[in-house]
Amino acid sequence: MYFAMNRFRIAIGREAAFEAIWKGRDTSLAEMPGFIAFHLLRGESVPEEGYTPFISKSTWESKDAFIAWTKSENFRAAHRSAGDNKAMYLGPPKFEGYSVVEGA
Repeated sequence: MYFAMNRFRIAIGREAAFEAIWKGRDTSLAEMPGFIAFHLLRGESVPEEGYTPFISKSTWESKDAFIAWTKSENFRAAHRSAGDNKAMYLGPPKFEGYSVVEGA
């Protein structure tokens, strides 16, 4: 199993807009071989730094299945307008990928 996550720092006050973008995006993850699940996670705001952390987390059968998604037309379509709302982001997202070592 493989977990692919992007960490976002979203400007305080822009959280609802960020969530709306994710909820309204055209994605076809469920059609992708090896896709298991997706979650958008919201952390506690960090007022002294002016942001609220978010993580987009997708779960895949394997790293190869995730990589195939990133090379697909579905991926390009899902990310086509990613740069349209730069004002809400405090820097670019940070990608992290993890393979399961042990789990129940």
